[in-house]
Amino acid sequence: MSVMDQETHVTPDGRTIGGVLMEMRNISLRFGGVKAITDISFDIREGEIRAIIGPNGAGKSSMLNVVSGFYIPQEGEVWYKGSVRPQMRPFEVARQGIARTFQNIALFEGMSVLDNVMTGRLNHMTTGLLSQAIWKGKAEQEEIENREVAEKIIDFLEIQHIRKTPVSRLPYGLKKRVELARALVAQPSLLLLDEPMAGMNVEEKEDMSRFILDVNDEFGTTIALIEHDMGVVMDLSDRVVVMDYGKKIGDGTPDEVRNNQAVIDAYLGVAHD
Repeated sequence: MSVMDQETHVTPDGRTIGGVLMEMRNISLRFGGVKAITDISFDIREGEIRAIIGPNGAGKSSMLNVVSGFYIPQEGEVWYKGSVRPQMRPFEVARQGIARTFQNIALFEGMSVLDNVMTGRLNHMTTGLLSQAIWKGKAEQEEIENREVAEKIIDFLEIQHIRKTPVSRLPYGLKKRVELARALVAQPSLLLLDEPMAGMNVEEKEDMSRFILDVNDEFGTTIALIEHDMGVVMDLSDRVVVMDYGKKIGDGTPDEVRNNQAVIDAYLGVAHD
C-alpha cells in the first residue's frame, strides 16, 4: 500500500477513519454471458461506514458477495489488510474477521435467540466434539467464555427479554436484530450488512440505525452496507459508492454523491443532456 493509503482523518463527529482495510481493484464478474460487475474499483477504510447503493439490478449484492468472498471475480483483485486475498471457503473468510447479515433472514427458526447468537462463535471454539459432549476442563471454560461474549452482545442490542424465545415466534424487526447479534459475536474487523432496513417500519429503522452507529462507535467495527433507503444511507455513511448496470457511476461523501448528476439520472431514470 502507498503512504496515502495509510493516512487517517477524524470525522466531524470525532470518529477516526484509518487506512485502507479492503480494496477492490478492477473487479469484473460475469455469470455466463451476463456482466454483473464491470471494472469497478473502490476501497473500504478502517473505522468507516461505507455504503454501496444503486437502482435495482445495479449489481450491489453481487459486489457484496465478492467482498465477502462468496463470489470469485473473473478479473481484478481483492486486497485485504495489505495483501491480495486468495480464493477461500466461507469459514476461512470468517476467520479473517469478516462477518455479514443477509437480505433474506438466515436464522435457525427452531432455535432460541441465544442459541442462534452462539452459532456466531463457532470459529472461536477449538475443542473437539467429544470434549464438548463431556463438557469438562477446556471445553467448559471455552463455552463459558463464548457465552459471556454472546450475552454482552444480547445486552448491547437490547434483546435480553427474548433471549430464550424461539426465533420462529419473533416479529421481522427483531429477527433482523438477532441476525445482527449473530454477526457481531464473531467480533469482526469488517461487518457486511445486506439491506439491514429492508421490510422495516419507521421505528424499526430508527432502532437499527442507532445500533449500526453504536457498533461503529463503541466497537470500532468497519461497516460496509447495501441499503435502498437513501435517507438512511445519507445519515449513516461516511462514503458512498454508487453502481448502475454493474458499473461505478459515483464515489464520495454523501453530499458529493447527492449532487452527482450521473447518480441523479440513474435514480430518476432519465438521461442528462
